[in-house]
Amino acid sequence: MVPGMEGITGSILLLCLVGVINANMSPEITTFVYNVCEDTPVGQTAFTIAATDKENDPLTFLLFGPNAPYFSVEENTGVVTIARNLDREAFQVLDVGATVSDGFNPTSRQLTIILGDANDNAPFFESISYDKTVAENTPVGTSLFQAHATEADMGTAGIVTYAITEVIPEEEPTPFSIARESGVVTLSRPLNYTSLSTFYRLKINASDGGGKCYFPDTIYLSSIVYAFITVEDVPDLDPQFIGVPYIANVKENSPVDTSVLKVTAVDQDRGVNDEIIYSIEDSTEDGLFKISSSDGIISILSAIDREAFGDTVTLTVKATESKENIHGIRASVTTEVQINILDVNDNKPEFYKCGESECVKATQFTGEVLEHSLGSVNINMTVKDPDKISTTELSLEGEDKAVFSVEPSSTIVDSIVQLMIRQPENLDFEEKQQMILQVIAVDKDDPTFRSTAEVTINIKDDNDNSPTFQEDTYKLEVPEHSLPGTILATITADDPDTMDQGNLTYKLLPDSILAYFDVKSHTGEVYVKDSTLLDREARSLYTVTLQARDTDGKPGSTLLEITVTDINDQRPVMNRDSYVAFIKEGEQLELTIEATDADEPNTENSQIVYAIVPSEYSKNFTIDPNTGVLRNSVPLDREALDPELEGKIVLEVTATDKGTPPLSTNATVTINIQDVNDNAPKFDAPSYKFSVREGEKGVFVGSVQAEDLDQTAEFNRISFSIIEGSFGSFIIRTFPATKGYMGNITVDPDVELDYESGGKTFNMKVQAADLEEKKAVVMVDVDVLDVNDERPEFKPISPVKVRENTTITEAIGKFEAHDIDENHSLVYELVSVTCICNNTLESCNWFILDPTGEVRVNPEASVDYEKCNQAIVEAQVVDEYTEKGENNSATTGQMVINIEDINDNAPEFIYSDAVFFVVSESANKGTSVAGVTATDRDTGKYSEIEFEVANVKFKNTDDKISDIGILFEAKTTQQKDLYAGIIQTTEGLDMKLKGTYLVNVTATDGGGLSSSTVLDIFIVDQSYKVELIFSTSDIEVKKKLPEIKRALMSATKAAVEIASIASDNSETSRAAEKTVVIAYFVYANGTALTSTQVEIMLSNPEHYPLLIELGLDNIGEPPVEEKKVDTVKFVLLGMVAGLVIVLAVLTTSILCTRRNYRRKLKAAKAANSASMVNSDNQKGGPVVPGTNKYTMEGANPVLNLNIDTGIDLDSSSDDDKVSHLSLNSVDMKSDMSMIQEEDEDDGPPEYIEPLGAALAQFSPKKTTDNPLMGYSNPVFDTTDL
Repeated sequence: MVPGMEGITGSILLLCLVGVINANMSPEITTFVYNVCEDTPVGQTAFTIAATDKENDPLTFLLFGPNAPYFSVEENTGVVTIARNLDREAFQVLDVGATVSDGFNPTSRQLTIILGDANDNAPFFESISYDKTVAENTPVGTSLFQAHATEADMGTAGIVTYAITEVIPEEEPTPFSIARESGVVTLSRPLNYTSLSTFYRLKINASDGGGKCYFPDTIYLSSIVYAFITVEDVPDLDPQFIGVPYIANVKENSPVDTSVLKVTAVDQDRGVNDEIIYSIEDSTEDGLFKISSSDGIISILSAIDREAFGDTVTLTVKATESKENIHGIRASVTTEVQINILDVNDNKPEFYKCGESECVKATQFTGEVLEHSLGSVNINMTVKDPDKISTTELSLEGEDKAVFSVEPSSTIVDSIVQLMIRQPENLDFEEKQQMILQVIAVDKDDPTFRSTAEVTINIKDDNDNSPTFQEDTYKLEVPEHSLPGTILATITADDPDTMDQGNLTYKLLPDSILAYFDVKSHTGEVYVKDSTLLDREARSLYTVTLQARDTDGKPGSTLLEITVTDINDQRPVMNRDSYVAFIKEGEQLELTIEATDADEPNTENSQIVYAIVPSEYSKNFTIDPNTGVLRNSVPLDREALDPELEGKIVLEVTATDKGTPPLSTNATVTINIQDVNDNAPKFDAPSYKFSVREGEKGVFVGSVQAEDLDQTAEFNRISFSIIEGSFGSFIIRTFPATKGYMGNITVDPDVELDYESGGKTFNMKVQAADLEEKKAVVMVDVDVLDVNDERPEFKPISPVKVRENTTITEAIGKFEAHDIDENHSLVYELVSVTCICNNTLESCNWFILDPTGEVRVNPEASVDYEKCNQAIVEAQVVDEYTEKGENNSATTGQMVINIEDINDNAPEFIYSDAVFFVVSESANKGTSVAGVTATDRDTGKYSEIEFEVANVKFKNTDDKISDIGILFEAKTTQQKDLYAGIIQTTEGLDMKLKGTYLVNVTATDGGGLSSSTVLDIFIVDQSYKVELIFSTSDIEVKKKLPEIKRALMSATKAAVEIASIASDNSETSRAAEKTVVIAYFVYANGTALTSTQVEIMLSNPEHYPLLIELGLDNIGEPPVEEKKVDTVKFVLLGMVAGLVIVLAVLTTSILCTRRNYRRKLKAAKAANSASMVNSDNQKGGPVVPGTNKYTMEGANPVLNLNIDTGIDLDSSSDDDKVSHLSLNSVDMKSDMSMIQEEDEDDGPPEYIEPLGAALAQFSPKKTTDNPLMGYSNPVFDTTDL
């Protein structure tokens, strides 16, 4: 190659390459905004970068920028996949740089990736629990508290609803309810401290509305919080007696003041437990008993006699509370006490005569008995012993005591005494008419108690013969229907007993015969009782028993046979009440009439003759007088009869006997002459003409009428039909008429006549036919008349707009309609106005409609975009001149009115019960110390909110307020429709100040409207710092931190701020893993809890088991019962303490001179002891109650929990340095002089609190002889106590 050509060749190649490159066009990215769901899984496709190249060169893709690591792009395809999990709540929009290259020219653009919301955040409760004490008489409907949870998601997933899913204990119905939207918990049923639970645990669930983005299934998330409700008792219940019913026994004559029974009443208000006062309000016997007002013991007040007062005394005892209840009265209750008086045997048995009302004492008794009789003798004797429990024995004395025995022979109750007959054969009236006995009553338990009564028995004579008749049977006759009182015969009986002479009585048997016959009771005359019942035809023979009785009722009887003879008293009886015959006109009738006579057969009384009673048609018939056969004498014609008779002829036929006087009876004969079809229908006019209006379906046109002279419906019924000329436009229906039938002609219901397009005249043939098709035809002409029958219709209506809160009076829109009828008048009517409010249609009155169709804003209503963003006015148009059919439009018209928003709502702060405070750990610049949230009901830019701190003031502990400068600023963030303002410090805060920052925060929307609120941010100094030692790692503590905070808040009822979490890396804690948590506990009013106060609260048995489970190591046991103070012991201890103080002062004086020499030696020994100490070689040290000293086991004397003694518990920073020294590191330099022991200080220690000074007097001094005597606990110190 020629020298120098190498450079020229390179230049030429470079120019060619530049030309080629310049000729190639750069690729273009066509889409810059992409939507990606935040829950798109890692590795799934998010989108594809849209890019083109005019030369169709292969493209390569690359992502760059801070957000590029969230995505991965396929180099050759531009398909972008997810590389890291996305979180919309952290950032809603990601800007990612993208480079597309065709191999020659790269193109870079910024891509905007909008993250779509997925429901990945459960509602979060602002409080870990809700504790509430509620009085049991709180009215139903009272709001108890409000549960509030926040939701970071958007849309339906950001809508939180509340529900109570569990109430422990379970009660039906549940006493609590919660508002679904607001979370306000309300009392829904009365509480009762006594009968229901005194404590409730509510499980409150907050659920979001569900949402989805990448995945198709809707996800619903929820969280729970517990509410603890304690029911407070109030005095609203009456006291209650326990152990009821009260029943006691006491013996009569018991001494006065004897205790009988104790009643006990308690106050049902267990939480009040008032003292009870007892009294006797009423008694069935006054003055017998009394009651102790304090203890309810009932005792005897006066002497008791059971026979005077009875077996039972009932007391009404009242229990009254000593204090007034909620109604201002002293509640009381009463109960009945039954006291049974036990009997003592102190009375003798006595005899009594008893009447209907009372019994009287008696010693004389009488009785009567029939001779030779058995059984008992009633002497009206009763024996009684007033004593309740006694046995009375009865016996007989006297000459005739063997004839009788006494019953009962022994009794324990009041008894009726009877004499039983043992020897009836000795009761003979003819030999002895009277006997006298003595009845002896003796008390079995005490025979000295006895009584005697005399009984006189009178013996009566007896009747022993019966009456007899002379004959066994008597035959008698009587004509039928004889008059009452007719005597048939006189029959008497005989009785030999003299007492029965002339005293016999007679009676006929059975009793059923007494309706026909009877007998005179003293004379024996048998006579007729009722003439109407004596009917031979019904009964001709009666058999009767005649009975006679003497004075003793002994009977005798004989038989009577009574025959009834005949008379002519029966009329002939037709075999039928009426006769019915059917015969066609022109045929022959033959009908037999039959009758019978009940009189005696084969006599004139029973012979019958037949005849026809004369009537209108009787001459047309004849009857045989002997056989009763009825025939027609002339041919029968149905049309010759009156039509109202419907072909019926009614005859009256008689049947008469030949007796004297003759008797007869009648029967009705109905002859039905059946019709024959011999007539055809006939119209009442030769032709018909009608007219009808067009467009009326089913309208009546006119009627035709025809008649058939046949009399029966079978032959005269007519049906009409159109046989020609209808063309399917008319129908005819048949109806009965006053004379014949009529045919109603109507337009077919499915046909609408049209004057313009159809025929104007119809010529029809109408036919009338009976059932046997005998016919007649007539011509009917129908003219069609023109009418206005078209409906108006709406024209298309475009949507209109109106601004909210507008006051314009002009029309904002107009409905328009048209009607094809030339003659019309259109009027517009409002049907409804509905508004779309929160995506729901609701009725509203924002717009009105004029009859002309113009729509205007209702001057009486206010249009509000925040309530509803769209309205729909529905109208109807009416043609006032319409003659036929509907006069309104077939469909209604709708006008859509879009409501435009204006900025008319200022931002609204959302209430929060959070407590804001700053501590030394969070007092640095840029630290978030508080937060506010707000919403704006407007939309678009008018709903965008910016927060700003307007001013900051400081209120000290004396309530003096001063300006302090802008120490805080507000950072605005957005969470869906909510805007949050995070309050941060602009500079480090002075934690020496004591008081509260008053931070005035303003919220301003995009239209310039604003509102403000003042936040109280309390200053909490380090003296309220609480160190909590956990026996788990810091990782485990952080994992359980939400549970730990909830448990601490539940125990203290205060807001908990965790300042730091760190592992305890001291040498003493290396044996067991420990974690130190620095926390502050602050109430809503800014009051903070000291370490001691927290310790006491955490020691509550209700809370510390859960805290122990969560790993807390230094919480206390339940308080122990205070022991009784021994005064002498403490006096002696005081004297010993005084001697110890004197010795301590002397020792200190001596040691001060040697302090410089011993200081370094002591430090070395302390370091050596600290490095060698462990839990195995520690010696026990004294435990000082009320201080933070530990025993060698490391137990906290307040909480009594095991603490690893390997933890350095000394609060001195100098001691901390020594504890980490080894023996090899000890030197004798001057810096060791900083290490001192408590007993070598320059002077007595200074104590911040008197309690520390007092406790120091009882604490033994630390010496080098026992350096491990006690340990200082930095968590629980005397300052806190």
